[in-house]
Amino acid sequence: MAKLQPSSRTVLEPLADFEPAKPVRIRSLATSNSSDYETLVYVGTQSGSLILLSLNRNLPHLSHSSNASTTDAPKNVLSFLRSVSVCDLPVDSIHVMADIGRVLVLSDGFMFLIDSLLIQPVKKLSFLKSVTLITRRIRSDDTESFDFSENLSGLVESVSASQRFLMKLGSGIRANGAKSREFDHLREGNRVFAIAAAKKLVLVELLLVNGLNRSDREIDSSGGGVSFVILKEIQGVDGVKTMVWIDDSIIIGTSSGYSLISCVSGHSSLIFSLPDPTAVPHLKLLRKDLKVLLLVDNVGIIVNAYGQPVSGSLVFRNFPDSVGEISSYVVVAGDGKMELYHKKSGICVQMALVAAEGSGVSVVADAEDGSSDLVAVATPSKVICYRKVPSEEQIRDLLRKKNFKEAITLVEELESEGEMTKEMLSFVHAQVGFLLLFDLHFEEAVDHFLQSETMQPSEIFPFIMRDPNRWSLLVPRNRYWGLHPPPAPLEDVVDDGLMAIQRAIFLRKAGVETTVDDDFLLNPPRRADLLESAIKNILRYLQVSRRKELMSSVREGVDTLLMYLYRALNNVDDMENLASSENSCIVEELETLLDESGHLRTLAFLYASKGMNSKALAIWRILARNYSSGLWKDPAMESELLDTNTLSGKEAVAAEATKILEGSSDQDLVLQHLGWIADVCQVLAVRVLTSERRDDQLSPDEVIAAIDPKKVEILQRYLQWLIEDQDSHDTRFHTLYALSLAKSAFEAFETENSSQNPDAGRLEETCSAGSERNSIFQSPVRERLQIFLQSSDLYDPEEVLDLIEGSELWLEKAILYRKLGQETLVLQILAFCTTLTSTPFMRGNIARHPSHIPEAEAQALLVLLFNINNFQEKLEDSEAAEQYCAEIGRPDAYMQLLDMYLDPQDGKEPMFKAAVRLLHNHGEALDPLQVLETLSPDMPLQLAADTILRMLRARLHHHRQGLFASPSLEHSTVAEAHLSWAISSFIVHNLSRAVDVDARLARLEERSRHVQINDESLCDSCHARLGTKLFAMYPDDSVVCYKC
Repeated sequence: MAKLQPSSRTVLEPLADFEPAKPVRIRSLATSNSSDYETLVYVGTQSGSLILLSLNRNLPHLSHSSNASTTDAPKNVLSFLRSVSVCDLPVDSIHVMADIGRVLVLSDGFMFLIDSLLIQPVKKLSFLKSVTLITRRIRSDDTESFDFSENLSGLVESVSASQRFLMKLGSGIRANGAKSREFDHLREGNRVFAIAAAKKLVLVELLLVNGLNRSDREIDSSGGGVSFVILKEIQGVDGVKTMVWIDDSIIIGTSSGYSLISCVSGHSSLIFSLPDPTAVPHLKLLRKDLKVLLLVDNVGIIVNAYGQPVSGSLVFRNFPDSVGEISSYVVVAGDGKMELYHKKSGICVQMALVAAEGSGVSVVADAEDGSSDLVAVATPSKVICYRKVPSEEQIRDLLRKKNFKEAITLVEELESEGEMTKEMLSFVHAQVGFLLLFDLHFEEAVDHFLQSETMQPSEIFPFIMRDPNRWSLLVPRNRYWGLHPPPAPLEDVVDDGLMAIQRAIFLRKAGVETTVDDDFLLNPPRRADLLESAIKNILRYLQVSRRKELMSSVREGVDTLLMYLYRALNNVDDMENLASSENSCIVEELETLLDESGHLRTLAFLYASKGMNSKALAIWRILARNYSSGLWKDPAMESELLDTNTLSGKEAVAAEATKILEGSSDQDLVLQHLGWIADVCQVLAVRVLTSERRDDQLSPDEVIAAIDPKKVEILQRYLQWLIEDQDSHDTRFHTLYALSLAKSAFEAFETENSSQNPDAGRLEETCSAGSERNSIFQSPVRERLQIFLQSSDLYDPEEVLDLIEGSELWLEKAILYRKLGQETLVLQILAFCTTLTSTPFMRGNIARHPSHIPEAEAQALLVLLFNINNFQEKLEDSEAAEQYCAEIGRPDAYMQLLDMYLDPQDGKEPMFKAAVRLLHNHGEALDPLQVLETLSPDMPLQLAADTILRMLRARLHHHRQGLFASPSLEHSTVAEAHLSWAISSFIVHNLSRAVDVDARLARLEERSRHVQINDESLCDSCHARLGTKLFAMYPDDSVVCYKC
């Protein structure tokens, strides 16, 4: 006998066996469950006997592996009850009808009927002869198959003529509107058979008669208590060797192939032909799925009731002698072996020896209803009963053998077939994960953990933190099959695993097989690598667990232990991300750990996330003092003047502190940390002071007192925020803001004039660059000062004027004098200031901020700034002065300005052009007599002649209109008016004559010009020779031909 290799999986285990005391050759086999604890086994022999065996399921039994010798099976469990002789020829098939306590036996071409306990005499059914095959009809629940009760006809044996007549009438025929109740009782159950006999198929139904029911066990002498009714005969069916009947389809197998016959119409169609005429057909009904297995040589094809293939093929090692079904498997027997194949995957799951090779034909029998977990295999001389091992036991056995993939595959198959719940699948995934974890396969272990829906994150806690700890009581106890050691810290797991590898290497050298992974034996891993892999994969599991709905205590453990593992790997970014986000970490468990390991940033984030702002800010302050580009300060860098990386690191620290203080209403805490934040970055300090996130704003007086006097821009920005954003109308803040801006503008102006040294050292340039980078404002201080002086009316102009009195900030002075109502001083500044500094950027700001400046003043200021040249250009801003006079709105303002132009005092030259411009633009509003009195004798007449003439003509015109419009004026007024008119007429007449004389003189001068032309003279435009051509002479004495 060939040696059989052991299988890795045991699905069927031998339960009991029977070997007759007298040698007999077994031909057929059948089983039936008489109760939940007893199974009856019917054995048909070659000599025509029927043997009844009983298997009591309550008796203890011994489990065996698949390759165990059958001689080691327990004795006397499968017990002999009795036997009966059917005939002298072999018993070909046995059909048990447990519902009526009958057994139908086929032998010598006849059918025999006997009670299930073999107590009554055997009844030979003689209404059919030459019977070769019997099969029972199986009807599915979800289809409507043909009902033969409506077409009942045929021969009924052992029934009286009157009973026969009533049966024929009762088959669907209603008498007085109702069926016969007696016939309904006769048809109870599903006992319809197809019988192959004498080149035809006979469809018959077994009926109970004489009032017998399912509990009746006697067979009366007249007919055995049952009757067969012939339902239909299908002619022309010959050579049937195997047959199955499902619903309305009868599938038969002959030497030529497989055919499908309709039980309704009798029509036959070929499914397919067998390639070898000598091949033996074989059909097996798969009761559980209501499918049929067709054998072609050693290949099994699963088809439905219509003969269509519905799944993959099963390839057997040899052509089987017999085929059975149990659960999701197909049992085949032949050549002394019993093999088990999975119906869907086609994999041979198990193989066992049942007899010696060549010992004869083997037979497999299963329960006809497909519900039993028992299958019987008979050799020519022995019967062996196999029990299906419960699924959990199979899985557990696979896990013991380290066949994890096969175990998971089995569970998934069982779950898809409805034989196992999802909870059990999750349970097995978790169990496999723990086994892999202790085998040092951490990545695969966590993959299984993640597929388990029932595993709790608290089950991982003992692998990270030693017991006892805060979460010890949360860890479930004894939830698994005890296949792995109890949980232990990862360091211990790795150490124990490495010791197991070392033992396995020693045993392998000694020739002993072990379950340790071969990869570990060939390349033993390093402890550090294993520990890192373990931590990374446990981290992966906890990270996924964070996204689930967990109890608060479990969530606290997950987050806290995540921080533990991050610190173990020194994953600083992950630590800070966890600490700075919403988390459930327990601070008491982590603060000592993080402090001792130097992860102060993480600790600060953790304090802040828990509302412990004072502790968090204290850490940020320490880090700002010693931080250098994210690391502690390198002493070698302390000698450098300015390190931008160091500054960047400090700013990052200050930014984190700023986030805390922006939302804090604790004024003492804010002011306590304001100073060092301002030293690092003034912009961040301003964010702290001006934050809108806090519930209660800080006291302005306390804030102003706390600001370092050297941090002028912080004070200015805070005051600007109070005035503009908070709409503060406190004159103290307005005045303080104006004084601070004025002082800064004065200092900036002085610095601009004094820092023009091209040989400035590297220190000054570097500091200047750093100062600009750290500046709060984008616009220059003078621009901000001018806008504020124009827009606000709540500051004290005199205080500001006192501060800038000795400076060159003339425009600011003009604005302040205007606020004080001193128009004369404003006119003097605008008219005679020779050191006004233009600020073109202010024009844009005035246009951008019209709400801060009154419209009239803004227009005047725009005109003023438009006429002032850029830095250090000296001019007389006459247009601005005129605009200012227009803003004042009094005519005497223009006369005052004209007097300033013509008599500037202090030894300055008269400004004749400005005076003419003033007369040209606003002469109509001036009194001509006052203008003439004011005109200087030194003023050239030609400068103002046209302007004065136009002014006087307009005045005369207005005078004439006034006389006609007011005829009722008094005589004195009329006289004065005539006198004024006479003087004006005289002046106009004389000015006109002067102009005429000037024009005549200019014409005479032009006519007195001459030029000499000769033959060589050329046109200055086209360079052609003039000769005798006409030519012209331009005022610049150039000569051109007439054509040009």
